[in-house]
Amino acid sequence: MTAYFERLSDTAFRATEAVQGAWNTSEQHIAPTIGLLAHLVEVHRDARRDDALVLARVSYDILGVLPIDVVDVEIRVLRPGRTIELVEATLSHASRPAVILRAWLMQTADTASIEGGALPVMPPLDAHADWQAGAVWPGAFVRSGDFRHREDEPGRASAWVRPHHPLLADERVSPTARALGVVDLANGMTPRVPIGSAFFPNVDLTAHLFREPDDGWIGLDTTVTFGANGVGITHSVLNDASGPFGTSVQSLTVRPVALRD
Repeated sequence: MTAYFERLSDTAFRATEAVQGAWNTSEQHIAPTIGLLAHLVEVHRDARRDDALVLARVSYDILGVLPIDVVDVEIRVLRPGRTIELVEATLSHASRPAVILRAWLMQTADTASIEGGALPVMPPLDAHADWQAGAVWPGAFVRSGDFRHREDEPGRASAWVRPHHPLLADERVSPTARALGVVDLANGMTPRVPIGSAFFPNVDLTAHLFREPDDGWIGLDTTVTFGANGVGITHSVLNDASGPFGTSVQSLTVRPVALRD
């Protein structure tokens, strides 16, 4: 079965054509890379500490575009601890850093008696229509999943996503890393303007997670906002079949085509 990445060594990974991007089809879509880095932090022996710590916040800075090629990953523990730990992962191509992840991992505890919150619950899967993301966006990655979609207005929509391919060939990946591997799609689920009239790529992605999702459909309850100064944000409440499990925010650089260099 096709996967988004193949492991070549402890630190080297080959991107497959399934990661082909939407802004430029000769480049990688950043979504699978986000999932890959989360997975590598989770399985890193110094970071995970025999599953005692779980991902609670992941913050990615996207330093540049990536060709569909071999990438290398370096992981280091910045703040070790038994109950909380800060880990940094850097993904590079040809020795050039392209994505940096800083992840907080936290110890779990039994707080079932006080769990709860007021985050909005997405409408269920059957309240959304089938949607062909590949009819809106180019690239193999957006064609490599099932989508259900419901748009209230441009810039406000909810979508359910289910990837066709595993994140990494021949390797078990947690439901958390699998879900994070599609969260970057939120920025393309409800464009505020017609595709081609403006570019609005994200320069980062930060997700806060308060529980592990299941391994089914991933829900993106998304609002896109453009400022008057060329800066925007895409905010999403992340859902699975049981309801919200976290949030994500992406910072956008908004560039109308007429003003593009």
